[in-house]
Amino acid sequence: MTKVVIKSFAELEKLIGSELGVSDYHQFTQDQINLFADATIDHQWIHVDEEKAKAESPFGNTIAHGYLTLSILPHLWNQIVDVQNLKLQVNYGIEKLRFNQAVIVNNRVRLRAKVINAVNLRGVCRANIGVTLEIEGGKKPAYDGEIVFLYHFNS
Repeated sequence: MTKVVIKSFAELEKLIGSELGVSDYHQFTQDQINLFADATIDHQWIHVDEEKAKAESPFGNTIAHGYLTLSILPHLWNQIVDVQNLKLQVNYGIEKLRFNQAVIVNNRVRLRAKVINAVNLRGVCRANIGVTLEIEGGKKPAYDGEIVFLYHFNS
């Protein structure tokens, strides 16, 4: 897969309305879910108790934390786009995010991204990127929404 390379506000602005691409698949393992539970102090049984989840969960197994699926977004985003010529990049916000479907342990997901808008704010570019986290073989995505980056280009 070839990454989209963006070196300036003008290049980003030309991509408004365009799909940028799709990342590789990422598989959520129980080990990754457990580590995230430890890091966030969120040990709800639906995420970490494999036996109880198999017996009592409507999903038939443990599921990844919604925020875990969101936290890999930068990793997947960097597989799609290479923003160059930057002084600084800031994660600015998340808008219209909806968790649509649980990601069951060992599911594979990938990110699909589209430029919704790009605005030059006195030399700082605010980029709204539409994101969808697709579950391999799933009818609904894990989530969809918009992430907002601030890009400080060198020139």
